[in-house]
Amino acid sequence: MPANFPTLSKLLAHGYDDVIDVRSPAEFAEDHIPGAINLPALDNDQRAEVGTVYKQVSPFDARKIGAGMVIRNVASHIEGPLADKDGGWRPLLYCWRGGQRSGVFGSLLKEIGWRAETIAGGYQSFRRLVHHTLYDHPLPQKFVLLDGYTGTAKTALLPYLAARGVQIIDLEELAQHRGSLLGAMPGGQPAQKGFETALAVALHSLDPDEQVIVEAESSKIGKLVLPPSLWQAMQVAPRIVVDAPRAERAAYLAQAYADVLADSERLAQRLAPLRRVRGHSVVDHWIKLSAEGAVVDLSAALITDHYDPAYDKSRHRPQDGTTERIMSDHLGNDGLERTADAIVKALRRITLQ
Repeated sequence: MPANFPTLSKLLAHGYDDVIDVRSPAEFAEDHIPGAINLPALDNDQRAEVGTVYKQVSPFDARKIGAGMVIRNVASHIEGPLADKDGGWRPLLYCWRGGQRSGVFGSLLKEIGWRAETIAGGYQSFRRLVHHTLYDHPLPQKFVLLDGYTGTAKTALLPYLAARGVQIIDLEELAQHRGSLLGAMPGGQPAQKGFETALAVALHSLDPDEQVIVEAESSKIGKLVLPPSLWQAMQVAPRIVVDAPRAERAAYLAQAYADVLADSERLAQRLAPLRRVRGHSVVDHWIKLSAEGAVVDLSAALITDHYDPAYDKSRHRPQDGTTERIMSDHLGNDGLERTADAIVKALRRITLQ
């Protein structure tokens, strides 16, 4: 019988030696169970071919053609990635719905003598557990927002806080985006489903009785949308606002965004949407500073002409009255250590309120 996992906790603590996603590489890339390896029963082209036969010829012909492909692919996996598995190996397999692909794959592994099992409902059952975690009820965690102008090293402070035993969620790391117009990172962002899986797993690891620091973000990070449960919790969470001198912020921003600011052509493409908002002369000045290699001056100009006005505008909305303010005079390592200590003290004060 396929294995049933009624909760995300039980699935993440499955106890099997390996989890094998037998879906196509494209399906796997969009989202998968954490820790799973991809040994496709059908590759991308084969899956498309079988689907075409199913629609244009008949389901019988599609199953017959697909079965031959699956058997040949499984044989290749057995001779390759699975060649060193001993007789006690116990894998857990899944496909889209827990049906034909994982069923055939699992049956062949069982014939060898391995204790292979499949997940009832396949990937879709896992996706329902993630959706339930993020969409079906308010989140139980106690969030505290780390807020402040762009360039106050909020993201850089998170590992300092984690080292002090503070629970954190780094949304920008999960989203693979630095959360601003210039925030795109090499490799691009995950799919929305993949982001939600990473977020659900991160939330699952937290103690709901302890505070969780999360950086103040908009409802979107790059192309990815925060689930309503998290966004609503962030809207009413107490805030710790980090301030820093503008010169320190400009120096920090120049370093953090060095890959973008030093590339005038790339920067021009990123800034093009702002011409209608900030004006051609302002954007042209930014690009000129980039071409001259004046990245600190450019960072200061971006802070003055764009980031700070955008931040001020976004804060013109009702917020929770609990706000702690911390001044960070220096954004180097020593300064961040001191700021992290001050944030821990602010957390204690918020707890007592």
